[in-house]
Amino acid sequence: MPVDETTPNTRLIMLGEAALCAGFSLIGFETWPDASPQQLDTVLNELMDRNETAVVFLEPALARCDCDSLRQLQHRGGGIVITEIPPLNAPRDYRPQVEELVISVLGQNALESPSNAPDRTD
Repeated sequence: MPVDETTPNTRLIMLGEAALCAGFSLIGFETWPDASPQQLDTVLNELMDRNETAVVFLEPALARCDCDSLRQLQHRGGGIVITEIPPLNAPRDYRPQVEELVISVLGQNALESPSNAPDRTD
């Protein structure tokens, strides 16, 4: 598909552990290895100031930091999509933020599989 020069390019950005960033850089992401909350704030403010479109991947420590620009983007929506990914060293211990929201609204049992549900093989 030809590139439309009137359409802005979407930036692909990864901020997190250096080892994980290395993998993302191999697939073309702009990476910020071992980024601090201050660096995250700088990147997000730059995106907002320039009205850019972007997909931003964050490891949990950054996704849950006390960063004004992050909170602002999480509430406003739009052309900057932010998503949290599991840490490289403990993916099985990862619990996404949305899980906490589901539990607070529907209760702890909402995320448990019913014990009497049949196994599906289709």
